[in-house]
Formats: sequence, C-alpha cells, structure tokens
Amino acid sequence: MSRRTFHLNAFVMGVGHHEAAWRHPRTDARRVLDVRHFQQVAQIAERGKLDSVFFADTLAVGPRIERNTMTVFEPVTLLSAIAAVTERIGLIATASTSYNEPFNLARKFASLDHISDGRAGWNIVTSGNAEEAYNFGLDAIPEHARRYERAEEFVDVAVALWDSWESEAIVLDTEAGVFADPGKVHTLDYAGERFSVRGPLNSPRGPQGRPLLVQAGSSESGKEFAAHRAEAVFTAQRTVEEGVRFYRDLKSRLAKYGRAEHELKVLPGLVPFIADTVEEAKALEQEFTDLISPDYALRQLSTMLGVDLTAHALDAPLPPLPAESDIEGGKSRFTLVKELAENEDLTVRQLIGKLGGGRGHRTFAGTPEQVADELQTWFEAGAADGFNIMPPYLPGGLEDFVDRVVPILQERGLFRDDYDTTTLRGHYGLDPVESQFAQRDSRVSA
Repeated sequence: MSRRTFHLNAFVMGVGHHEAAWRHPRTDARRVLDVRHFQQVAQIAERGKLDSVFFADTLAVGPRIERNTMTVFEPVTLLSAIAAVTERIGLIATASTSYNEPFNLARKFASLDHISDGRAGWNIVTSGNAEEAYNFGLDAIPEHARRYERAEEFVDVAVALWDSWESEAIVLDTEAGVFADPGKVHTLDYAGERFSVRGPLNSPRGPQGRPLLVQAGSSESGKEFAAHRAEAVFTAQRTVEEGVRFYRDLKSRLAKYGRAEHELKVLPGLVPFIADTVEEAKALEQEFTDLISPDYALRQLSTMLGVDLTAHALDAPLPPLPAESDIEGGKSRFTLVKELAENEDLTVRQLIGKLGGGRGHRTFAGTPEQVADELQTWFEAGAADGFNIMPPYLPGGLEDFVDRVVPILQERGLFRDDYDTTTLRGHYGLDPVESQFAQRDSRVSA
C-alpha cells in the first residue's frame, strides 16, 4: 500500500505575502506590473510539481494605495496568460458571488479550463469588504448570511451552466455539416430567488467537466458552505491543535451532503522564511517586520476587525472588540486576530508584526528541514490534507521552497516526484465530472 501524500498550492500575491515585501531588497516592486513575473513564479511552482497556483482578489483599492502594492491584474485574465507558458500546474482564481452574475463568471472559467487543457479552479468568495460594496452601488456590506445564501444559489446556476453541454455534445462532422448535437446541449430555464437564467452556456464542457471548487471561509456559514460545495479549502490556523479541530469539524459535516471525506481537501496556510540556520531565518523575518509601515498596518487591522484603530496607541493592547455575531465582514479572520491578541497578550505593535507576513496565517522561520518537519507534523496529526504555501517574498521565497523543501518532502515519500495527471481535479485526486443532464438522461433511458 502506497504512503498517503499531501497537496501543495502556491498562493501568489504581488512580490510576496509579507506586507513589506515590495520594500525589501530581495524583491523588485516594479514587477507587480509585469505579467512575466507571474509567469515565472508559476513556472517555478510547476518545477516543484505543485498542485496549483492561486490568486486572491479584491474589487477595491482599499488601504494599500499609499503604503503597499495593490493587486493589478484580474485573476482569470492573468491565469490565461500563465496557462500559455505552463503545462501541468493548476490555475485557481478568486471571484466573488456578490458582485458577479453566474452566466458571465461560468463562461470565464469554462474558457480558462479550455485554454489550459483542464487546469481551472474557482476560489468562491462572498466579499466582506465595505470598499467593494461601495464600488457596486451599495452603501454597506450585504449581511453575512445573505451573502452565503446568494453564493449557494450562484454556484447552483454556475454548475448547471457548466453541465449544459454534455461531454459528447461536440460532433464536428464536416461531411454532414453537424457542429454539435442539440440533444446534448441543454437549456436551464432556471428561475430562482435571485437569478433567472435560460442557458445553455455559450462555451462547451471543459476537459475536467467543471473547474475545481475552492473556498476559504472558516465561519459557521463558511464551513457549512464548504462542506456542501468545496473540493478544497484554504484555511488559517496557527497551531496544530486548532488545525485538528477545524479539520475534524469540517470533515464531519460532509456526510449530510452525501459526500466522502476524500472529496474535500483541507489546506492550511504557511508563510515560510527559509535559510541555512534558524538564526538566519529569524533574522530574515525580522528584516521584513522592520519595514512594516505602522499607519498602513493599522488600517489593515481596522479592516480585519471592523473597528477604527488608526488613532490607537501602538504600545497599548487592543480596545474592547465586538462579538463575532456583530461582524458582517470576515467573521473567521476577525476571531482569529482577536484570539491571537488575547491569548498572547499582545500590544497593537506586536500584533501587526505577527500579522505582517500572512494576515493571520501561520508564519514559520527555519531551515528547509525544519519547514519540512512542520508540514509533516501537521499532516500526520490530522490537521491537513496539504498546504497553502504563501511565500513572504517572490520569486526567491518560492524558489527556496521548491528547490530546498520539496526535495526533502519527496525523499520522505510525502509528496509526488512528478505529475501523474493532466488536470487540476486529477492533481487533487478527483475524477472528471459528468453533466447532471447526461446522468438524468441515462436514468430516463434505463
């Protein structure tokens, strides 16, 4: 029996996840405007045989504009450019169900799936940022529960649109003059509470049936949505014990939706600072921490917590915070930051230092062997099916992980030596999905 192995995703953000990465001499801030930078990063990840690269997204400038680099490229567009220079690495883009329509978004991901020969994935977000709401004609963030209700219906429609073409619908019979079999191309005639969509999608079924569905929320609503819909979850826990609790909780919810545990992969985030010695790694991390702009970090922290901290004393503890139930933004990240500050009795200055690397994701400084040990410990403890690697600086931070940590994981039998599938769903151990309309037709014919 072969040893169980884990999955690795590279979470790519600008020139690095650390909020001061663009100021550090190991990076070139100008490259956030250069598509070749992101193509190079994806090629490095593919060299390491990673399952996928992932791009987050927000639909507003937010507090970055003075003190930090911003997200420049729309992710599906960017990943189409990356698809042209890679062959196997999966391509996961974030897109909001709050500020899109199912037809247009389903078409974008179907196109990416064809362009990449079956490597597309969708990170489903509901968008909890007030600045985003203002850009779409709203004066406040939509209520948390309502956002997830919309997301459920949105995904229903998107999946049905991807299913509207059966796998054998394209005929291409030039002699008979038949492009497609109309009996295998289906209308939806969908009329729901929020959407009305006739269909079919004007893009045929992709190579993997439908894109991999990813989700990153850890609130109660988020976990329930993930148990119902997601095939991979990007999550943030700071200790093994927290990771095990989250993992068991999420997996225990699958049965009610008729799903098996292997159908949902849990990938906690890790921001690794890697060097020859632990002292050098910690010194490198401190170099980045020293470059944090406190005024920017306070605005970021204010956004996470939903409380204006811009005038708060840096060397004081956080002020009293509301209950999670009163938060309409990112509930799980609010609770993570609040508990981090309380459990470690941190001042605001200490807190923003800890959050600078990964906004609440675990940061780890050590040798390649120690990073590999950390991943193995979480995996074997039952806290993860894999990991969301968040390089603090790019491209060097990912190169260090791929060239120095991945070979150790491979030697230990924890990670693949080479790709054995061609699609993103295949990398995550999932089969292609047949159209629900084809399944219905087969039941009728039987």
